[in-house]
Amino acid sequence: MLAWKKLGRVFDPTASPATSWLREYAQCPTPLVLDEEVIRVYFAGRPQRAADRQYVSYPAYVDLARHELSRIVGVAEAPLMSLGRMGCFDEFGVMPGSVVRQGNEILLYYTGWTRLRSVPYSLAIGLAVSRDGGASFERVGDGPVLGLSLGEPYFVTGPIVRIIDGLWYMWYLTGRKWLFDEGKYEPVYQIAVATSGDGVNWQHDGRPIIPTLADDECQDIASPFQIDGKWHAIFAWRRPSTSAGAYRLGQASSTDLKRWVRDDSQVGIDLSATGWDSQMMCYGQVLEVDGRILLFYCGNDFGRAGFGIAELTGYGPEEG
Repeated sequence: MLAWKKLGRVFDPTASPATSWLREYAQCPTPLVLDEEVIRVYFAGRPQRAADRQYVSYPAYVDLARHELSRIVGVAEAPLMSLGRMGCFDEFGVMPGSVVRQGNEILLYYTGWTRLRSVPYSLAIGLAVSRDGGASFERVGDGPVLGLSLGEPYFVTGPIVRIIDGLWYMWYLTGRKWLFDEGKYEPVYQIAVATSGDGVNWQHDGRPIIPTLADDECQDIASPFQIDGKWHAIFAWRRPSTSAGAYRLGQASSTDLKRWVRDDSQVGIDLSATGWDSQMMCYGQVLEVDGRILLFYCGNDFGRAGFGIAELTGYGPEEG
């Protein structure tokens, strides 16, 4: 069983000096060991809603002191890249997913979103590159590296990328369908995996890899890490509901990265009794650094008031 100690919320955009482009939300916290002194956490922030009540989402970062994670040493002064061109998949939002170092470059896999007429949006996965140490990014192209296909007609989102034994893996969310209830459209999505030899051309079939607990369960991004030769994936999930569903964290394990066994009783972390993560925990990403395993995650209202960190403090044989 895993055991986590919450270190608390470390960044709240609603409490930071306001800018026109970053007023609230720090979604999808994506950590990178920047150097010996700094852990940079990329995230998706938002300005206030427009007059039409629609949001846009910009990529940003906050720098944390590597050996004192509660201390903020820097915040992005401008969006890290522009929104996509008119009509492109990322016209209205760029949300970080994974960062991968490749020589002197840093690759950013991100979710781009655009608005639709019948349902609220569509999502696809893009790729951008930084050649200035992660301070800004440029698209590799105007289209996605993972988008709609014959077997995935709705959307793909939430990329978590790892290079394992020379093979690129991307754990992502595949849209299964849309529901309409209580006057609201709600997507259903589950975790799938894609593989690649170069990080650009991906093979995927959209087949969900982690069992669900109920019909139409929604699963959030999966962040795999290894302990004692066994893989574990922390992910968020919610019951199928358009009004009362709130994310909780779950856990699955694997010995071969192919077959995953789900057992949420082993996750070792839950909602707080009060405060910023008392109603929801989501967008979890794991970072291994300095002999520590850290979990970066968002709290209530999908990260409207920021993200926090938990540290793995124990691991024992699975119970049951």
